[in-house]
Amino acid sequence: GGRGGGRGGMKGGAKVVVEPHRHAGIFVARGKEDALVTLNSTPGVAVYGEKRISVDGPPGADGSPGPKLEYRVWNPFRSKIAAAVLGGVDDIWIGPGSKVLYIGAAAGTSVSHVSDMVGPKGVVYAVEFSHRPGRDLINVAKSRTNVVPIIEDARHPLKYRMLVGMVDTVFADVAQPDQARIVALNSHYFLKNGGHSVIAIKASCIDSTAAPEAVFRREVSKLQSENFKPLEQLTLEPYERDHAVVISEYRPNKKKQSSQ
Repeated sequence: GGRGGGRGGMKGGAKVVVEPHRHAGIFVARGKEDALVTLNSTPGVAVYGEKRISVDGPPGADGSPGPKLEYRVWNPFRSKIAAAVLGGVDDIWIGPGSKVLYIGAAAGTSVSHVSDMVGPKGVVYAVEFSHRPGRDLINVAKSRTNVVPIIEDARHPLKYRMLVGMVDTVFADVAQPDQARIVALNSHYFLKNGGHSVIAIKASCIDSTAAPEAVFRREVSKLQSENFKPLEQLTLEPYERDHAVVISEYRPNKKKQSSQ
């Protein structure tokens, strides 16, 4: 185990088996304690001090052990997406090859895991307004070619329209009262029809006087008025309190529904 070995759980010496999760691009490390992990696209490098797990890759044709694969542990207390996955979300609409607009990227801790998930064929356009975490985000992007860091205000998507292509999924975690409007505005420019939005809503940031359930309901109806069709809503207990993730389809394809 060496460094940090005393904390139990994912020690190097312990036998750990890594299995694919039902969401493509995410894995589960089964050891003394199970952990959600992603395949590290920059082996040997931790992004924010997270634990890394090395396992032997598939054996070669002659039965010799394959090259080592390195996975990074994804902590649900630090990432809303990991919390949603462990909460049993039906589909997060992010996987190998996905193009994602990530609004509210902060220092890039979750972005780095999304970057692992989408892999070399995917892209993560990571928007963060605040300069201090933005510096860390740019450092994350230096070693991860599929991350495009954008230090801009997401309320003005036209400022970065030259950097962002059409995306499959918009993820937002900005903790701002006008989050629904920010998502709608960005989706209008960058989200393909039939694409999806995944939004982390912090009730107290939108209206600290109302009950969280009422806030979530109001946000969902704002999204509906902007051409989003809500698919599922999930609270992030026990990882975050009074948070929910709302997943919607954008401008759903009418033809598809009539044929079913």
